[in-house]
Amino acid sequence: MELHIYKDGEALSVAAAKWIADRIGATLKSKDRFTIALSGGSTPKRLHELLAQAPYKEQVDWSKLHIFWGDERAVPFEDSRNNAKMAYDTLLDFVPVPSAQIHVMRTDIEPEQSAAEYEKILHQYFDSTPTSFDLVLLGMGDDGHTLSLFPGTEIVHEEKAWAKAFYLPAQSMYRITLTKTIVNKSACVAFLTAGQAKAHALHEVLKGAYDPDKYPSQEIKPSGELHWFVDEAAAAGLK
Repeated sequence: MELHIYKDGEALSVAAAKWIADRIGATLKSKDRFTIALSGGSTPKRLHELLAQAPYKEQVDWSKLHIFWGDERAVPFEDSRNNAKMAYDTLLDFVPVPSAQIHVMRTDIEPEQSAAEYEKILHQYFDSTPTSFDLVLLGMGDDGHTLSLFPGTEIVHEEKAWAKAFYLPAQSMYRITLTKTIVNKSACVAFLTAGQAKAHALHEVLKGAYDPDKYPSQEIKPSGELHWFVDEAAAAGLK
């Protein structure tokens, strides 16, 4: 695990954008595609805006990117809470990724059907590859959740399925999510975590006792690389 600490959220986003663009370039020297799972939440918005501008808009070979999502709220695409909509509004409407290579988690069908369709796509991509995604971008909530793996939910311990849908009573909505099983097969996972509100959870996830029912982010243990991009406020408890 590598920990990267930056002054604030803006510095974190700038550094992460460069790191991601460089990683895409390096991977495409030996592979003909780059598979990435995007995250929802507030922190990725700024990252997306930076990637959609010079120099990265020109530097990255967007035609070779294959886009996925880590999780989705089962709300219509037009809803501001929809993770795919956020990614289009901040990144995908501005860069030339072929539409056939963008795999949204559908919210116009039943959540369980959507998860089953997504799992089928994932198997088409990754059944014959040594790793799954080239890069998974993750956020972490104040409560230590990541993806839609919330404290105390059964999905945290899912070992078999790669994508699942379930009803989250606390939010009165269905969530569709990748599981730790497919994410942990990734070549690389990067958490982006900023703000004082994340400090307690970050300390518990990285330094505390192993208790994934309380801090599900502890279950992310990829066979490849694991990076945490954090700002000083989030890292305050790690000193």
